[in-house]
Amino acid sequence: MTEVIAIANQKGGVGKTTTAVNLSAALALEGKKVLLIDADPQSNATTSLGFHRDTYEYNIYHVMLGTKTLDDIVMDTDIPSLKLAPSNIGLVGIEKEFYHNQSERELILKRAIDVVKDQYDYILIDSPPALGPITINTLSASNSVIIPIQCEFFALEGLAQLLNTIKLVKQTINRNLLIKGFLPTMYSSQNNLAKQVFADLAKHFESKLFKLSNDSY
Repeated sequence: MTEVIAIANQKGGVGKTTTAVNLSAALALEGKKVLLIDADPQSNATTSLGFHRDTYEYNIYHVMLGTKTLDDIVMDTDIPSLKLAPSNIGLVGIEKEFYHNQSERELILKRAIDVVKDQYDYILIDSPPALGPITINTLSASNSVIIPIQCEFFALEGLAQLLNTIKLVKQTINRNLLIKGFLPTMYSSQNNLAKQVFADLAKHFESKLFKLSNDSY
């Protein structure tokens, strides 16, 4: 059964895209068939995999509009079993398109994924750093969500809002949505603040906090 995982945090700069790209690559190198969906208008996952924004005609924006399927836009990467559904800055305009042209707009991405999910073992979605309609779509389409949290002073800032959004999506749209875990990022064992933040995260989230094997960046 295909596992669809959203990588989400409305706070920018926490290692969300780095997590999405590296986890996708690691799974693919283990022989799994993986699709990485770049749902962030900044397109950092797309550029991280070596694609310039001007080198492809169609992207996830067109899928969200309903004019293209995921199969239409998916591109091969340098890792044979890793495919990419690219993004583009044009995705910032999707909210206006949603409210003017789409019904059940929170399910658009889910329906697109349902068509292709049997082709993959894992589908990972790099969500934008916001709690708008795109992130609602990524949560509605996923089995689970990984929440990267930077080990710094304001680590928990805004997290309650994200957790409330996940709870709302679970109650109203996607009953099967689970939090797979909270992922500490940019952790250094030489940094006392990072160690204190990690201890606070462990206190709050207990078994849902991914363990650290060494320093993480």
